[in-house]
Formats: sequence, C-alpha cells, structure tokens
Amino acid sequence: MKLIVGLGNPGGQYAQTRHNIGFMVIDALARELGATVEKNQHKALVGQVNIGSEKVILAKPQTYMNLSGQAVVALMNWYKLLPEDLLVISDDMDLPPGRLRIRMNGGAGGQKGLKSIMDLTGTQDFSRMRVGIGRPEHGAVDHVLGKFDDQELQQIQPAIEAAVKAAKIWVLEGPVEAMNQYNRVLG
Repeated sequence: MKLIVGLGNPGGQYAQTRHNIGFMVIDALARELGATVEKNQHKALVGQVNIGSEKVILAKPQTYMNLSGQAVVALMNWYKLLPEDLLVISDDMDLPPGRLRIRMNGGAGGQKGLKSIMDLTGTQDFSRMRVGIGRPEHGAVDHVLGKFDDQELQQIQPAIEAAVKAAKIWVLEGPVEAMNQYNRVLG
C-alpha cells in the first residue's frame, strides 16, 4: 500500500491558489482513476484507488498547510505505512511554473507543510514531488495564497498532467524511475 498526499489549505477561498497545487494534482489523479477524495479520515479527505496491483490512498490534509504532518502521521499510523510508502506533492516557489522536482529525501526548502511532516514523522526519508509555481519579486505570502492567472494556468496545467503521470510511475516503477522521467522542464 502507498500513500500519496497533496498539500494545500482547505476551504473555498484557497481553491485554485498556488499553495494548493498539491490538492489540484490529487484531484486530477483521482479523476483519471475514477475515484473521489471525499471521505473524512484522520484530519484529511481521502480516497482509495488501485494503480496496477498496488492499493493507493490519496489524501488532502484538512489541517492547513503548516500542520500537514498531523494528518500524514495519523494516516501512516492507521495504515501501518513506512516513510518509503509516502509521496508528498507540494508547491515550490524556487521552481519555475511547469517544472517538477521529485526527490526521495532532503530538507523542506522553506515549505512549511513538508517541514511539519518531517518534524512529526521524525524523518526526511520520504518521496516528495515539488511543482513549480515561480517566485515573485515581492510578497511571497500573497503569491502562494493568490490564484493562478490565465497565463499561469496554461503553464501549470501541463505540470499537473505530468505530476499525475509521475505519481503513477512512482507507484508502479519506483521513485528513481519517476525522477529519471520527470525531473526536467516541461513543454
């Protein structure tokens, strides 16, 4: 069993914001696999799918970004998962829109949702997929909590589609193959 978690903030006011790119990828993955992510479980909305022969839990923490670790740890404990069974999808201001970066471990890079997960799991050794949202000249908080404009949506939609494919490769073939195929500029 695997757990794929998309990070974001709950509530309509945060829908389609840059910080919620993880939620957007989970929703796209669920749509592609004919699933819903609606069951309230352990401070997250969850859905269950099969990718190949692997059972996969899709999750969107409802704890707000900075407390994402609460939901992730609760789900990992409930399903008795190890860190290598976890893929976390988040936004990254240090990557340009349309770029993915998959890693098997490492630091939080300033992403507070990842930091919360690291703090509460006690490890950095889990896969993460960062989706580039670009960095503004000023106002990082306003940027991440702002909605994508039309031009950005044209850049980000192929990244969401690639993230869905990369997540499936991560499940079916492992993180190294996902990194080899998707750690590149799209388009």
